Amino acid sequence: MKKFSVVIAGGGSTYTPEIILMLLDNLDKLPLRSIKLYDNDEERQNRLAKACEIIVKEKDPEIEFLATSDPEAAYTDVDFCLAHIRVGQLPMREKDEQIALKYGVVGQETCGPGGIAYGMRSIGGVIENIDYMEKYSPNCWMLNYSNPAAIVAEACRRLRPHSRVINICDMPIGIENSIAKILGFESRKDMTIRYYGLNHFGWYTSIKDKDGNEYIDKLLEHELKYGNVAAGENASDFTDNSWLETARKVKDIVTLDPTHSPNSYLQYYLFPDDMVAHTDPEYTRARQVIDTREKSVFGECARIAQTGTSEGTSLQIGIHASFIVDLATALAYNTGERMLLIVENNGAIENFSPDAMVEIPCIVGKDGYEPLTVGKIPTFQKGLMEEQVAVEKLTVDAWIEGSYHKLWQALTLSKTVPSANVAKKLLDEYIEANKGYWPNLK
Repeated sequence: MKKFSVVIAGGGSTYTPEIILMLLDNLDKLPLRSIKLYDNDEERQNRLAKACEIIVKEKDPEIEFLATSDPEAAYTDVDFCLAHIRVGQLPMREKDEQIALKYGVVGQETCGPGGIAYGMRSIGGVIENIDYMEKYSPNCWMLNYSNPAAIVAEACRRLRPHSRVINICDMPIGIENSIAKILGFESRKDMTIRYYGLNHFGWYTSIKDKDGNEYIDKLLEHELKYGNVAAGENASDFTDNSWLETARKVKDIVTLDPTHSPNSYLQYYLFPDDMVAHTDPEYTRARQVIDTREKSVFGECARIAQTGTSEGTSLQIGIHASFIVDLATALAYNTGERMLLIVENNGAIENFSPDAMVEIPCIVGKDGYEPLTVGKIPTFQKGLMEEQVAVEKLTVDAWIEGSYHKLWQALTLSKTVPSANVAKKLLDEYIEANKGYWPNLK
């Protein structure tokens, strides 16, 4: 049986250990001969690398392991690139959040001004990694889940339209895990879903079991009372309290529009005032992650490196990372699995722009993906999506053209920004904060 080689781009991410654990737990589905870590921040990557190597060798000593900052060594002879880079790391995310909140605007890494600022940093890094992949392993597939996924996907469509890149997001997987609990399914894989929208901006329209029985009305009935919180669930069932609150907020979204089950990130667009009111500008999400997740993962990796064993580790398999294994397996073995991907619309949503990057179900096989037809969508959802697609396209325009005006337009159009005046103030502060990360804007 063929064994595959994987490179994780953004190897210094604190999500890397759980992705490696997921890969190692699925060697029966996707046999591996090599796991490589690649990051241009060698010092950060080295804080994880030794522990990851120990974990790999304990599971299967025949798997080659390499952690490197050399793109040629990283990308030579690889079958899959799992890309989750974060240009500017968490300190820049914190700046994104705080600048927005200074003006009473949503501070979030993928939604609104924070997402636009992050997107302007991310485009160059993602394109650079695509070029490395094509130079050293032209038959490799890149499974790209670098944020902000919508802007990054649009940039890939425009700048590398023929590359073997599939843009994905694990957020719907988390939502579907919750939906499965609410509806009493053992696994999200017991459900066949229909969904449409943009990344972090979409709606479920059908949830069926394997016999074709429809559950969407049952789900909406539950969400109208409890949001996406299953019976008996509390804060301990979520990563932290903020995710519990996000799941509960679905109730408010469905109350406004009980025809669709929403992606919970719509809270940032429909209730930006609520989101700002419940956010502490002095202690944003980025700082929370630095103080909790980063400290925990780096500390545990240091312990493993020092003791030489991962026995009794607190590191856990990433449930969301299973989506990556499923996608790689579908590509490797032509399984025809049905998966949510971010793809060019091309008529899948009949009454929507053909060149918009939409998030819809696709069938995946060895030649890539085939989007499923959605048909026409309602005016309300269509209008929201058209506004947001324009934001994403203008952001990519701004990056390509070095256009101050296009980026001001993107910020002004964002549903999270209250006025053109505020958009200009935000833009000027983001330009100052992102010197060395953004192209020069004129």
